Amino acid sequence: MERKQKKIKILFTIPNFDTAGSGKALLNIAKGLDQKYFEPHIACLHDKGVGFKNIEKSGLPVHILQYIVPMAERIKGLIQCWKISRTLKEINPDLIHSFHYAPDYSEALAARMAGIPWVFTKKNMNWGGKSKNGWRLRSYLARHIIIQNTDMRMEFYPTSSNTTLIPRGVNLHEFSPKSSNNNSVEYLGIPRDSKVIMVIANLVPVKGIEYLIEAFDLMCEKKKSFYIVIIGDDNNNYAKNLKKIAEKKYNGHKILFTGKRQDIPDLLKLAYVFVLPTLNQYRREGSPVVLLEAMAAGIPVLASNVSGSRDILSNIPNQLFSPEDVSSLEDKLNWIINLDKENRDDLIKSQLEILNEKYAIEREIEQHELLYKNILQQ
Repeated sequence: MERKQKKIKILFTIPNFDTAGSGKALLNIAKGLDQKYFEPHIACLHDKGVGFKNIEKSGLPVHILQYIVPMAERIKGLIQCWKISRTLKEINPDLIHSFHYAPDYSEALAARMAGIPWVFTKKNMNWGGKSKNGWRLRSYLARHIIIQNTDMRMEFYPTSSNTTLIPRGVNLHEFSPKSSNNNSVEYLGIPRDSKVIMVIANLVPVKGIEYLIEAFDLMCEKKKSFYIVIIGDDNNNYAKNLKKIAEKKYNGHKILFTGKRQDIPDLLKLAYVFVLPTLNQYRREGSPVVLLEAMAAGIPVLASNVSGSRDILSNIPNQLFSPEDVSSLEDKLNWIINLDKENRDDLIKSQLEILNEKYAIEREIEQHELLYKNILQQ
């Protein structure tokens, strides 16, 4: 009788599913793993957040547990890590993959105490300042580090052989330009003959939305039919300040804030241009999935020339603009808006070719599967 092969149990950890981007990326990988060989589990601190409903629908085993602890009081922290390690032993994964965005190292320490290989995905460009020692310890304790863009290797791990570059992937079927959408821009509350410049982002200062508002106001003097639609949670101080900036503009009535939305595939299909104006400071970008989603939806994109975005658009650098430069962004907006149909179609085709070659979700999943197997074989 043929012996049944033991599945590789992967425990994915993330603090919460409040921030849809990270949670969705984790779920895409966990659900996509070959079920013949892998048994994915998920651990998070609580069951709140809209994204958690998607985890429940997935049917994957979920563990609600406090798997990270403060380490300011070292002795107390070490004792707590030991307790966490016992819980991890009970779950008994073959490998733990952390999606935590912060420089916490308590999780890695607990995994070491449990004797379980621990890897993490470096999701942003944070490193220096008060967090530097945390990132160093987190990296030192990791069995392996998954980086998302080439700048991460050059800036953080230039001499390390313990990293693998796996950029984010996108579901080319979910965001296909061929998938139907019967809505018009009136769905957004603007006139039917209008054209939309869209940005979808976690509205925090690093996203640089104020520069897009400035460039749009200048551009609108000649392009009367355009509107900006800004999609993201607009209840924080940064978003409220953006609204004040917009209100003072002559074309402020053409700047719409929709708040947080779940119907992203449908909304993207209403865009004429998608813009990601990230600043070249703070955490910048890791591998911005929303840029990939816009490209997959058949929307011409523009992005500031910063880490993450630069990798994605490296083969079409004309679609990058100087970060924090209103004039550069205005020039790019005018260029891409004035493209004739043939050149616009060629641009969209180039974007789709890049996605198919490098950023399909199947490729991201396959690379993770290979990495997990290689780590465990060691």
